[in-house]
Amino acid sequence: MKHLICILFAAILFAVVNGQQAGTNTPEVHPPLTIQSCTKSGGCQTEAKSVVIDSNWRWTHTTSGTKNCYTGNTWDTSLCPDGVTCAQNCALDGADYQGTYGVTSSGSSLKLNFVTHGPYSVNIGSRLYLLDSETQYKLFKLKNKEFTFDVDVSQLPCGLNGALYLVEMDADGGMGKYPGNKCGAKYGTGYCDAQCPHDLKFINGEANCEDWKPSSNDVNSGTGHYGTCCSEMDIWESNSISTAYTPHVCTVKGQTRCEGSDCGDTAAGQRHTGVCDKDGCDFNPYRLGDKTFFGPSPNFTIDSTNPFTVVTQFITADGTDSGDLSEIRRLWVQNGKVIQSNNVTLGGQKYNSVTDDFCNAQKQEFGDPNDYEKRGGHKTMSGSLDRGMVLVMSLWDDHDVNMLWLDSDYPPNKSPSSPGVARGTCPTTSGKPEDVEKQHPDASVTYSNIKYGELGSTYGR
Repeated sequence: MKHLICILFAAILFAVVNGQQAGTNTPEVHPPLTIQSCTKSGGCQTEAKSVVIDSNWRWTHTTSGTKNCYTGNTWDTSLCPDGVTCAQNCALDGADYQGTYGVTSSGSSLKLNFVTHGPYSVNIGSRLYLLDSETQYKLFKLKNKEFTFDVDVSQLPCGLNGALYLVEMDADGGMGKYPGNKCGAKYGTGYCDAQCPHDLKFINGEANCEDWKPSSNDVNSGTGHYGTCCSEMDIWESNSISTAYTPHVCTVKGQTRCEGSDCGDTAAGQRHTGVCDKDGCDFNPYRLGDKTFFGPSPNFTIDSTNPFTVVTQFITADGTDSGDLSEIRRLWVQNGKVIQSNNVTLGGQKYNSVTDDFCNAQKQEFGDPNDYEKRGGHKTMSGSLDRGMVLVMSLWDDHDVNMLWLDSDYPPNKSPSSPGVARGTCPTTSGKPEDVEKQHPDASVTYSNIKYGELGSTYGR
């Protein structure tokens, strides 16, 4: 059978595989991370979990040795003439989480460093998933529930994004659906999101090497023929300047490989014709006119120079776990004080949470296509939350538009006074990855004290 092989680096393997060098093949040991499940009557109970780094970050080499299948941003075409053959020839390695990827965990805390100078490479950012077991991602079903975590974004300047979010990945990373995938959740496979990314090296158990185009401005990345799509709930996207939470929905259910117009590629002029809502329905206080709510000073309601707690509530229309999602509400806690999101005004109406009405009013006010409504809005997100979504924690810079969509004026060719253009105070010249990586290599984000459970059960009053 032709399949992507995951090498388990046990002692016996070193004895039978030729050419593998001591110290380069690393066992896969998942960093532990505790979370808590909460009820109002019983309080919070600790659960021992762990995290795994996405397969895209891993060393990919021949199954019979240490020759790279992928170097920099290019596939070895002798090993990877097509996706199936490449998956037969190539293996994913285990991860040195701290030494190579700058990932450390302690108790309930997970810290992601931005630039890490490892023994064999320089790593930029990371993307990790919460595991329920060694071979399964934890699925969160959050209707009529809340999700809470602490975060420290004080070391994230313009151009960086510490993102914590949910995507509708398969719990096993796709092993059950795709026989070619022998790695699964243990090795961080199966990623998808509403951008239908083409940069995944393996999709559906096959290499994405066909029609591969190395990036012109990212020495580690490129794009292949296929993308991988699914609904996405961005609970948290932020640096120390700006923040947003954003649902994105897709017409497909679960992780789905796309090609052509279904991917909705911006470069092809098809951003608004694909299966996913790429823009999403974002609640960015600054973009919505609340310019003193979040920022790096005690003068802001939320002072991003100090840690704080983020609470996201998924309200249903009838107040039950089976009801339809009707509202996504944000609360904050800092210095022991519970802080409500402020009201913002759109079309003469006041809103302080994400509802279908808010999304419709926001799109009309800003003159943006309403892809969220066209793809089902909260009703579609409700289905994803019913089926369960995987928790992602990441830190990244933006080689496409320099994160201007989060923290600056975007699009930069429009007047900042136009509704929805101003999203933060970062200059439009900021955020270039080559600058951020050189000037802020020590940037980091820390996520901690993850809790989920009944509404009102996860944070102090």
